[in-house]
Amino acid sequence: MKGVVLGGVSSGVGKTVATLAAIRALESAGKTVQPAKAGPDFIDPSHHERVAGRPSRTLDLWLQGEGGLRRNYARGEGDVCVVEGVMGLYDGDGSSTAAVAEALDLPVALVVDASAGMESVAATALGFRAYAERAGRDIDVAGVIAQRAHGGRHEDGIREALPEELTYLGRIPPNDDLEVPERHLGLHMGDESPIPEEALAAAAEGLRTERLLDVAREPAGAARAADATGAPDPTDGDRPRVAVARDDAFRFAYPATVERLRERATVEPFSPIADDSLPPCDGVYLPGGYPELHAEPLAESPALDDVADAAAEGTPVLGECGGLMALAESLTTVDGEAHAMAGVLPADVTMRDRYQALDHVELRATRDAPTASTGETLRGHEFHYSDADVASDARFAFDVERGTGIDGERDGLIEHRTLGTYCHVHAASGAFDAFLDGL
Repeated sequence: MKGVVLGGVSSGVGKTVATLAAIRALESAGKTVQPAKAGPDFIDPSHHERVAGRPSRTLDLWLQGEGGLRRNYARGEGDVCVVEGVMGLYDGDGSSTAAVAEALDLPVALVVDASAGMESVAATALGFRAYAERAGRDIDVAGVIAQRAHGGRHEDGIREALPEELTYLGRIPPNDDLEVPERHLGLHMGDESPIPEEALAAAAEGLRTERLLDVAREPAGAARAADATGAPDPTDGDRPRVAVARDDAFRFAYPATVERLRERATVEPFSPIADDSLPPCDGVYLPGGYPELHAEPLAESPALDDVADAAAEGTPVLGECGGLMALAESLTTVDGEAHAMAGVLPADVTMRDRYQALDHVELRATRDAPTASTGETLRGHEFHYSDADVASDARFAFDVERGTGIDGERDGLIEHRTLGTYCHVHAASGAFDAFLDGL
């Protein structure tokens, strides 16, 4: 696929709206668009998927390595890939937007807040372009999208100020309907607070679609869509069954993770907040999400009781962040209401008013665990508003070499064959292959 990266001059500049408008504009031009997101986020991709009608690919050098990143890009399907950046273009030491663009050799369309500027928009873009050369980075800032720009004289002033080497790619008009509500962990999910169709269509009309297609190009070099590890896949008769929680409480699973599970196992989706039972399975995966918003139905969930029973019987269970919270003894909401959870892991989890951890993470296994053997390292990321008060005799699977983990030094509570961790990992890490190998 051809591709283009939409990088911002900073966080909050409107990259998500610009990305959604670009997807809509390109689709209106008859192109099949594959969305993608630089960085480990789960929420922006939900908006991409709603508009594009296909899952958004995660592109993160820390989580995947360059080879895994390139494979994940190549697994996408479409005429053109629109990659939304993270934070400002050069921000982030683990995997910045610039690093992703450089790894794939894709051009950058710089999203600039033009609400109070014209010539200054060109000066800003030139500065971002010159910085790459000064820093010895192979970053091609090829064009500009003027966010929150009016038409007429305002737009003309921006376009005329841009030098020849920077293509004017159009504008996103100021419109309150283009704002997505926020809460803890970021924006509302795409199906909760979608941008109104009329507002999105108007934003798409302001973009210069043909110029955007002219700027986009194929990644340099070969990128093969091979599996994460090269491990042989089982035949149908040997495939294990993995129950994967998927509902409003458990929403944060990377598409590549679900793809990898389906390549090697039979995936049985279930809803802990709605189903009467856990489906028959050889293993359980509880991804992250918003269990704190659904604590009461989780406390009353027969399916979560079944997960606890399965864990006690030795069924491997993996809980990431929200999954860890659901596997704990209790969950106390920010309002102070305590709810009993599955009770598999010896911890009481409490929600806080501000985030407790936000970073790329590196863990080293201190014992054999469902996702790694002793001495192996895993890379992932953490972002959570809860903390866990663990029992004095709790056992941990990992030392934290980067990040916060559960207690600042350790992560991965382990009980029976159940692992609960604040760390989200990607399929390219090999963690899910290790989990499947243990079933």
